[in-house]
Parts: sequence; structure tokens; C-alpha cells
Amino acid sequence: MKQVLNVGIGGRSFVIDEDAFERLNSYLNAFRSKTAMGYQTKEVMDDLEMRIAEIFTESLSSRQEVVDITLVERVISQLGMPDGSDIPGDCGSSCSGDQSGDYWHQGRDGRAVRKLYRDKDHNVIGGVASGLACYFDIDVLVVRILFVVLFIFGSFGGWLYIILWIAVPPAVTSADKCRMRGLPVTAENIRRFHNSENS
Repeated sequence: MKQVLNVGIGGRSFVIDEDAFERLNSYLNAFRSKTAMGYQTKEVMDDLEMRIAEIFTESLSSRQEVVDITLVERVISQLGMPDGSDIPGDCGSSCSGDQSGDYWHQGRDGRAVRKLYRDKDHNVIGGVASGLACYFDIDVLVVRILFVVLFIFGSFGGWLYIILWIAVPPAVTSADKCRMRGLPVTAENIRRFHNSENS
């Protein structure tokens, strides 16, 4: 009978079996050693743990369900390493379960799903226009001009902007920034957007 542990990951509590915990712990240690970002390593690791916690929560049917080695291997293969290198201790095709990358945030065509966020990195007022530009994959200048034109001809643009400013959440974490651009939330992308936050 496998021993289970109660572990805190990304601010949430999970029940995880001993093999899965050892595998996840070795992955996190390898990830930390390859991050090589000095004092910012802790922030990147916090983002990574939050993403792992999100995936565990989405994949488990209840809080009491045990995280097993199969789920941990799926998460590890989805996130990868920050430098794009091979994952140490990867079980490859011997693992059961889906190994298809960003399994939890893909559409039917296999591409990552975009989510609407306010882009606080490229904002002029509230980040609504730049967030819409990322979501629809168009130039931000076009969206800003459209808001100005709508504001001048009837003030509809101003009200729409205010409503979106209130209703649309900002992209705070690196995972949010990946989803905003329709990119898979991998370790490499988390590190990339964390670098852009601090440059």
C-alpha cells in the first residue's frame, strides 16, 4: 500500500502519493537549477507552482482525490524545462496517460485557447485596448483608434472601455500572459514572460 502525503502546492493543499511526490520534487529541483535567474528564481518557482496547482485542481474531481504518478508525469511533460532541455527522469512512452502537451488548455483543433485579459505591461490607461489587441491578434493602435472614434461619436467607446476595465481581469501571472496570447503555459513561456516583466 502506497503512503500518501498532504502537500501544499501553489497555495493549495493536495493529497499526493509518495512516488508522485518524489517525482514532482525532483522535477522542481531540476527546474530550479536550470532557471538561473538569481534572486528572481523564487518568483518563477512561485508561478510554476501556481500553474501546477491549477492543473491539479482542474484534473481532480474532488479535493480528497489522490494525485498519482500519471498525473504528475502529464504535468511535467506539459510544462517542460525553462531552457527547453530534456526533462531529467522523463519516463517517455512508458508512462500511461495523455502526453499531448497543453492538454488542459487546448481547443478542439489542438491549439492553445486564448483568454481575454487586460494587458498591464502595455497599457496607456487600463490595459483594455492592448488586451483586446492580444486576444484578437491585431495591432493595438487599431483598437485604440476604434475606442477614440466610438467615444467621439456618441461616447459609447468610453462606456465600453469602463465596462471592460471593470469586467476583464488583468494578466498578472506569467501563465495569464501566456493564455492572453494563446500560447501553451510551458516552463519556457513562463520564464520568458517573467523575464519580460522584469526587463
